[in-house]
Amino acid sequence: MSEALERVERARGALYELHQLVGGADGLLDEVMSELRAAGRDELADQLAEELVGIDVLEGRWTFQVVEEFDGGFYACWKQWEQRVREATVDGRRHVLEAEMKRQRQAVRRPPTGG
Repeated sequence: MSEALERVERARGALYELHQLVGGADGLLDEVMSELRAAGRDELADQLAEELVGIDVLEGRWTFQVVEEFDGGFYACWKQWEQRVREATVDGRRHVLEAEMKRQRQAVRRPPTGG
């Protein structure tokens, strides 16, 4: 269950990256419009401003709204279930397999020699 949640965490990170990239692209449109106007292409800049600046990424929503909906719904549900399964099966401990792997791998190490 924890590994499954880690994949959801990665998906969440990708969603945040999408949010930041789309927002950054929208912000760069101001520069594009300025350059178009400086080149005497006011009509093209006006059309760009009217049709593309601030456009919804999904109908009625900007990316921050998509992120908020993801976090409050899908992601929150996964987090709750992962904790519930962990508490029911391993007394709430996290990274149980990794902790055991660490114990096993470190048990075979030789102590460092002085010198």
